[in-house]
Amino acid sequence: MAMVHGLDNAKRVLVVAPHADDEVLGVGGTIAKRSVQGDEIIVAILTGHGAGEHPLWPPAIWETVRAEAHRAHELLGVSKTLFHELPAVVVPDMAVHEVNKVVSDVIEEVRPQVLYVPFLHDLHKDHRELSYACSVAWRPVSETGQRICEIYMYETLSETHWNPPGLLPPFDPNVFVDIAEFLEKKCRAMACYGSQVKPPPHCRSIDGAVSLARWRGSTAGMHAAEAFMLVRRLC
Repeated sequence: MAMVHGLDNAKRVLVVAPHADDEVLGVGGTIAKRSVQGDEIIVAILTGHGAGEHPLWPPAIWETVRAEAHRAHELLGVSKTLFHELPAVVVPDMAVHEVNKVVSDVIEEVRPQVLYVPFLHDLHKDHRELSYACSVAWRPVSETGQRICEIYMYETLSETHWNPPGLLPPFDPNVFVDIAEFLEKKCRAMACYGSQVKPPPHCRSIDGAVSLARWRGSTAGMHAAEAFMLVRRLC
């Protein structure tokens, strides 16, 4: 049975984003809502140019998108933005222990009580590897894992919905956050990512994000919602 996500006491929240704009696409309305309700929101964008020469893009690409991220995060009420340099689209080629360490260090630095991570079976392999690395860090037998009371996987337009049907588990949400009052702010935050947002009917357009929010909301009796898969809740 689906549950409507509620907030009580202020919490430290970490949103793990493989790439800049994933956090707004998947969690933007929830970030804005939790910020207004008093939570401390930290966003960790884990990929960038990397230490060496990137096979596809020059460093200036990240200068642009990171400036856009700062503007979007200020609008949403993010308390702190962390940038890391795992090389974008090359993460699956790295040694697993290296990726795990970067993610583990971020989670240990932030010490969140609530964690949002990308869906484990997204099409983009960066998303998959970083989601897996999060699962290594949050193991409940560890001190770090014991501190994280709530863990959610979020959906990212295109990456969550483009796998061939039936080959991998689908994104099947069981938590819905009412973002009707924050949808307009989410759209404004998306617009900050001028280098990333696509024109409609592309799914990564602002129209696409609104359509998804309206549809997710309609399945839960809300005007607009963001949907999540609850991984674990420690009470």
